[in-house]
Amino acid sequence: MLEEEGERWDVYKVARGEFPKDDELIHYDGFVITGSCSDAHGNDTWVSQLLILLKKLNNMKKKILGICFGHQILGRAIGGKVTRSPTGWDLGVRNITLSSSLPYPLSSLKLPSKLSIIECHRDEIRELPAKAEVIARSEKTGIEMFRYGDHIMGIQGHPEYSKDILFNIIDRLNHQKFITENLAMKSKEKVGMKEPDREAWKRVCITFLKGRYCERNGIEKMNIGGIF
Repeated sequence: MLEEEGERWDVYKVARGEFPKDDELIHYDGFVITGSCSDAHGNDTWVSQLLILLKKLNNMKKKILGICFGHQILGRAIGGKVTRSPTGWDLGVRNITLSSSLPYPLSSLKLPSKLSIIECHRDEIRELPAKAEVIARSEKTGIEMFRYGDHIMGIQGHPEYSKDILFNIIDRLNHQKFITENLAMKSKEKVGMKEPDREAWKRVCITFLKGRYCERNGIEKMNIGGIF
């Protein structure tokens, strides 16, 4: 969804122990932390290693975009608290309300006050440090998006998901007994009633991750690290 001509994207599957070396970090202009089946509040070895990496990238002021698990682990890395949601799973297409004072360069996009996004999570950020700013919320989740300085942004939903991807995940969750058949059926029904604003979210992600860099240096020189 985010790759454009002239860029180099490298993928690190951190859940398998694949991490960039410290002396390689300087060569990347930004990082994207994706979703995961694991808990961002867990203490698996690779999760602990990822937290160490994110703290290094924060100190380096590298651009970091977090999606779902990535959003949550970023919140934890800067001192926030991640837990199971007290209201359970969020599966479907949900409207989220954007802050009326989005930071630049997002403010240049002239976005509507609400955007719909595909959600698929049962954990959420419950608390953030004072320096972080919540920039979107929904009726179910209080921290749908946040930013930390000009270099970190988290999105709880999945800008990259299609409805077909979500249907497949719902079926897998049901088959593996993570959700009930009744919840799976109701979630699918709700998904069919609304379309996610995928193009708007693509613009949001690209503008945050690359906007200022593109204005300064030109997009043809960007190197991005994908953390999966």
